Amino acid sequence: MTAIPRRAAVFGVAALTVTLALTGCTKAATGTTPAGSGGVTAAAKLNVVFIPKNLGNPYFDTSDAGGKKAVEALGGTYSEVGPQTGSPDGQVQYINTAAQQHASALVVSANDPKAIGDALNQARKGGTKVVTFDSDTDAQYRDLFINQASPDGLAKVEVDGITKQIGDSGEIAILSASANATNQNAWIDLMKKDLAANHKNVKLVDVVYGNDDDQTSFDKTAALLQTHPNLKGIISPTTVGVAAAARYLSTSDKKGKVALTGLGTPNQMREYVKNGTVKEFYLWNPADLGALAAYAADALVKGTITGKEGDSFTAGSLGSFKVGANQTVLLGDPFAFNAGNIDQFKF
Repeated sequence: MTAIPRRAAVFGVAALTVTLALTGCTKAATGTTPAGSGGVTAAAKLNVVFIPKNLGNPYFDTSDAGGKKAVEALGGTYSEVGPQTGSPDGQVQYINTAAQQHASALVVSANDPKAIGDALNQARKGGTKVVTFDSDTDAQYRDLFINQASPDGLAKVEVDGITKQIGDSGEIAILSASANATNQNAWIDLMKKDLAANHKNVKLVDVVYGNDDDQTSFDKTAALLQTHPNLKGIISPTTVGVAAAARYLSTSDKKGKVALTGLGTPNQMREYVKNGTVKEFYLWNPADLGALAAYAADALVKGTITGKEGDSFTAGSLGSFKVGANQTVLLGDPFAFNAGNIDQFKF
């Protein structure tokens, strides 16, 4: 098994079936907050609302299923609401509704670092704790950020992967999610620096955006190959993008000629690893990320932690975690999936 060292995590978690609430009107709390109190009482039952970037995304289906399992293990109530597409301000109405219903905590993967900030701070004023995960807001808008892996670690593993596959020479491109995605942009900036410093013969010729939409990402892959006929590799640091790119490459004459790597889930990528389209890709366990976010939210609600650097809490079977700088908690290092190990994982 090829693995990049990381905090021990339970990779065998299967994706659970999640009931997706399609509107912001879903009741998020069953607590006993008095009407008009404007806050969440200490006696209220824990109720946590997950708001992913968009519904119907397999990555968030898995991460939020991990959150659901953790919230229920804590004796709380879980719900998931969110937009159908990952637009910058599409999450605002769901944040507002959850706050009005006095949710104990919101767990949000932000589509934009600023666009949802006012809504989140309004929720916090009402007593709702705010945890971001996967994609952060500016720090002033949340109590804690659960980081799936260090930006440097993610950037390096993807650059190392693609440069090794293309012989450390030639043209590559990046297929990202949305142009406003905080996490994607941070990783891409670090990839550019790594390429410039350590891979002088590799040229990044383009960065394109599939907006975490399967068909758009598929079309962007086709356009990349038409625009750059000498392209030797593609990095797609998004689960939707890398699967769509693999689907295109697998039926094109570029299969086996253009290398592809990025961040994906085993269930999405299994077919493309087995048919030789993709040699290796990377990810953390999204279910663990969702679970860690849920345990962090619970610790904030109970007052076990405040979010300051040095605070510590226990996250069930994941173990103990410490809050680092900028109110950030790190899950661990990424993991490499390939033909030798992919059948061991079912998410």
